[in-house]
Amino acid sequence: MANDGGTTAGRWLARLAAVRPAEIQALGWSFAYFFCLLAAYYVLRPLRDEMAIAGGVRNLPWLFTATFVVMLAAVPLFGAVVAWLPRRRFIPLVYHFFVANIAVFWLLLTYDVGRQDVARVFFVWISVFNLFAVSVFWSFMADLFSSEQGKRLFGFIAAGGSAGALFGPALTVWLAQPLGPVNLLILAALLLEASVLCAYRLENAAVRSETTGAAAGAPSDSDAAGSGNAKRAAQPAEGLGGSWIAGIAMILRSPYLAGIALWVFLLSLAGTFLYFEQANIVAQASDDPAVRTRIFAGIDLVVAILTIAVQCVATGRLIARFGVGPAAGFLPIVFGVGFAVLAFAPVLLVVIGMQAVQRTANFALSNPAREILFTVLQREEKYKAKNVIDIVVFRGADALSGWLFAMLRAAGLEIQAIALATVPVAALWCGLALALGRAHERRARLRKMGSE
Repeated sequence: MANDGGTTAGRWLARLAAVRPAEIQALGWSFAYFFCLLAAYYVLRPLRDEMAIAGGVRNLPWLFTATFVVMLAAVPLFGAVVAWLPRRRFIPLVYHFFVANIAVFWLLLTYDVGRQDVARVFFVWISVFNLFAVSVFWSFMADLFSSEQGKRLFGFIAAGGSAGALFGPALTVWLAQPLGPVNLLILAALLLEASVLCAYRLENAAVRSETTGAAAGAPSDSDAAGSGNAKRAAQPAEGLGGSWIAGIAMILRSPYLAGIALWVFLLSLAGTFLYFEQANIVAQASDDPAVRTRIFAGIDLVVAILTIAVQCVATGRLIARFGVGPAAGFLPIVFGVGFAVLAFAPVLLVVIGMQAVQRTANFALSNPAREILFTVLQREEKYKAKNVIDIVVFRGADALSGWLFAMLRAAGLEIQAIALATVPVAALWCGLALALGRAHERRARLRKMGSE
């Protein structure tokens, strides 16, 4: 991957992502890394849905709760690993661990050992894998790129994941019958190992840039004030140190981190409520599983196409033009308007349209903006606190929101009333996003002044 802005690839990337010559190599490997990672997940995702049925649909609330408990146990372990090992070692270690898990599941399913129990464990495992794998990826991105770079480049990098999310299902449809569903696990493992190779190449590109003082991959605004290039180059070779539960303490001490955690909690709340509203409306619209499957597949296809188009062409320019706060606040506005419409017109067409628009807004704009919020943090916060937010807060909010929706329905509230009650929550969520955007800009200015 040439590091020359004059190449055809360089000129093409510059038109899409406003990339600078020294950033091309890091941007290309980041795109490929996320592509392979999400392609692996989306190969596994149909197996997860099948395992959910095999494990018993009535057990789903308990499986969500079990997932949260496993998350609580896994986060301190991850904190200990990142405290002891340097970035170059612990990132591949995380993915190699998941590949080893896939190998175990392949053996158990191939030899039909306790299939129903294995199905339940696999459902929980893949939920943990998805959040951990993506969280580690974005922690790496926040560590490599500055706030200014993130505004320009994170949308294009996210498009790599969206492309992988299209490629994975296409590969599954093509190979599921000749290979057999269980053997798709091997395909997912190979894609996951390919993402490790991309991470290695990205690490090497970043270290070369840091050593020479180039912009690509240099975490210039995330180091202590006055740090030089030599110190930045040495950092990835060191463990982060600190306590294995430091991430929780960081969130409790920092209003900025607590605000991001609350943003994620409200995202999960709104998303879970919409998911349950969708389930009720789709169930009323048709009792044919094939029809319901086509509805969900149609939503996924529209979202994927719209998301890639926006991420490649507009995300970086929109965030650079309007700022991180408005970009993060766009999704709550979409939810607020959508729930208001849904309260007065709880019909299939509205819920399909709302799902398509909110998921596109999330993946194409608000999620890259949220990841940019982490670029102004210290390195330990980027890995430990971010991991707690992305995994414990998000999955805990999922479980809590699911039970809350069930309680509201049990209390006699119709889905229209629940949708209307969610509108003011979306308004508060939008205000929080704008406040976080202002806080991010202050931190970015202070770090830039400190590094000059």
